[in-house]
Amino acid sequence: MSANTPCVLLVEDEPAQREILRYNLSAEGYDVTLAENGDDALILIEEVTPDLVLLDWMLPGVSGIEICRRLKTRKDTRMIPVIMLSARSEEVDRVRGLETGADDYVVKPFSVSELMARIRTQLRRTRPAAVGQRLEYQDIVLDGESHRVTRADREVKLGPTEFRLLSTLMEKPGRVWSREQLLDRVWGRDVYVDTRTVDVHVGRLRKALCRDGGADPLRTVRGTGYALG
Repeated sequence: MSANTPCVLLVEDEPAQREILRYNLSAEGYDVTLAENGDDALILIEEVTPDLVLLDWMLPGVSGIEICRRLKTRKDTRMIPVIMLSARSEEVDRVRGLETGADDYVVKPFSVSELMARIRTQLRRTRPAAVGQRLEYQDIVLDGESHRVTRADREVKLGPTEFRLLSTLMEKPGRVWSREQLLDRVWGRDVYVDTRTVDVHVGRLRKALCRDGGADPLRTVRGTGYALG
């Protein structure tokens, strides 16, 4: 998985449909992880921690509706957006899917362009900087599209790693991120980096944000990690 690129877990047992969706998701710039059945999907959710799950209702093994239920009842996965794909078009089925916790419900056959728009809508809610959105916290403004940061209307010069670090912290002000979580989000799971590297880059980010004055917006939580505010 590439650092700071949204990862979509696609769970679909029909090969042709899976390939069409994989192609379009990749063309949109997402990292795509594939699962052909419910059991594999549950394993991959643990290994990959996707930013969004595109989930077929009817699957071999564990059903899509059961996967959704499990995700939404666990504290560590309940905030992952789930878009349910289903040939079931009756209102009662849509209601069941949404009441189970699905964030959206798309009936097959569907427009691929509409599905991509729905995915962007969900990611704007959970990964705004990664899809080019503007983030603000107090006097700090981060523009995800132009990769520009300002504080009190003065430009803040950041390297790419510090930019990804700040965007992660700004997406959820107040949340405490462990060093391991920041490594996964900022550097990616495919790169081995020592957790002390996080401390180094947080120090660089602090220095850049406070270069022209102003209080330090980053909070160190002893024994845990870092938070913004």
